[in-house]
Formats: sequence, C-alpha cells, structure tokens
Amino acid sequence: MNFQVLLYYQYTTIEDPEQFAKEHLAFCQSLHLKGRILVANEGINGTLSGTVEETNQYMEMMLADERFKDTFFKVDTADEHAFKKLFVRPRQELVALNLEDDIDPLALTGKYLDPEAFREALIDENTIVLDARNDYEYDLGHFRGAVRPDIRNFRELPQWIRENKEQFMDKKVVTYCTGGIRCEKFSGWLLREGFEDVGQLHGGIANYGRDPKTMGEYWDGKMYVFDERISVEINQVDKQIIGKDWFDGTPCERYINCANPYCNRQILASEENEEKHLGGCSVECSQHPANRYMQTHHLSEEEVTERLAQLTK
Repeated sequence: MNFQVLLYYQYTTIEDPEQFAKEHLAFCQSLHLKGRILVANEGINGTLSGTVEETNQYMEMMLADERFKDTFFKVDTADEHAFKKLFVRPRQELVALNLEDDIDPLALTGKYLDPEAFREALIDENTIVLDARNDYEYDLGHFRGAVRPDIRNFRELPQWIRENKEQFMDKKVVTYCTGGIRCEKFSGWLLREGFEDVGQLHGGIANYGRDPKTMGEYWDGKMYVFDERISVEINQVDKQIIGKDWFDGTPCERYINCANPYCNRQILASEENEEKHLGGCSVECSQHPANRYMQTHHLSEEEVTERLAQLTK
C-alpha cells in the first residue's frame, strides 16, 4: 500500500476563491494528485489520493500556510488512486445547507467530542445520536441506535428536523458525518434553533474508525465514501452487515448506480441481481432505451428481450 487518501476541511477566510482554485489546481497537478477540492470564501473542503510521498508533500504545504495550519487530515492507506481525475472548483459554500441566514462555524458550532467521548454518548440512553448524512449513506452503515433522517440530500436536513423537533428538543443531541464538515454547520444550526446541548464527532466517522481506543466499536456496516472505493471498513471489533439488497432484502454491501442515466439512483445490489435486472432499480429503468448496462455488457437484442420478459411476468 504505497498510496494514501486524504480527507480534510478547514473553515477559514479565502479572499479570492477563483484565483486560489486556479493556483491550487496547478500545485496539485505538479504532485500528480487526484480528487475533488471545493474552495469558498469560508474555506476549503477536499479529498485527494496520491502516493505517500506526494500526499505528505501536500499536507506539509497546507500546514505551512497560516490559513490552514490547524487542518485535521484524515489519512487512509490505499493500493492505488481513489479517483480518476482532479477537480479544484470555487463554490458559494462548502456544504449545501442552503440557509437564508448561513451559519459561520467559527462563531457558532456544537462542542467537539473525541472518539472516546462519542462512544460514551452512543451508550447513553439519554442522548439522541443524529446521523447528518443522506439516506443511502446511512443504509450502508451507521452507528447503532442512530436516528436516520428521511432525506436524500443534506440541504433537506433542517426541514426534516423542524418537522420532527418535538422528538429531540429536550434531549442531549450529538451528530456525526463522514469527515466532520457537515456537522460543523449542522450542529451550529441546531444551537440557533434552540437546542441547548449539542455535540459533534470531531473528525467524523473516518477519525472514529481509526482511533486505537475505539476501533470503530458500535458502528455497523461500512462507511460510504465519495470516491472509487465507494465504501470502507470502520468496525474492527464486531463487524455486522446491515445493508440490504434492493431487490431481495438479503445482506449486501455492494453499491451500484441505476443503469438508467436519467435516474442514477444508488442502490445496494448483488452482481446476480444487477445482471438479472439489467442494472435498473425498477422495470421502467431496466427497459429504458438509454440503459447503460445493456451498452457496457454488449447485450444482444434477444438477451435483453428475454431478461425483460422475466421481469415483467
């Protein structure tokens, strides 16, 4: 394993995000890094892959910059690049909560919990543990007992909380996400909404799973990641598979995108069921003219007709 995957963010002031993005792209290219980096006036959010030497150089450069000296890099080993390309792009905000009155995490955010403190919160019956991620991320893996918001996108979370506020308002609330950045704003928003005792997992699930004291305990399933790996292991104590195949409900941790490019829904599916359903999440998607599965597997018209006939029986 001579590659590393970096996951990081830093809320800080970047005066000219567009110019910074151009210069940062050139620097990353000089190191042959791949990944995705978002830059905004409020800071930077990135995930990159490269050799150990290349990624170490990147971290050294970032930490030498006064704006990023406190950046917490979550580092994972890998056998190869976790990305196919490199993007560095300016944005209005690093995470899309789409609030009319945005939250500045440097001014308002929930208290940080290290992995040990968060583990204590998990087993405290008087604490509500809120997953701040999307539904498909939760379905692949989550902390035991964590609340699953019924949302497809992070920006839907505030509305969901408002609709279910009575369940949590008088409780101690702790929240978590992949690397911590979503919780920075979300926990601050909870405080502004009137929640009094709000905590967040510092460094996110990625940090918790690599902590030698917790070793990912009380996490079930895998953690969804936004790169070519799709998912990574977290629990090193008593791993359990909780993901269920979209089609038959059997244990499954294999994510695919619906083969209909106009749908592209992410579903858990075995290779057998993906083949059976032509990669579609529904009969409509299976028989869609633009179905990618048919194209990439070079299926004949007879094969497609036969499989569709089985699905529509």
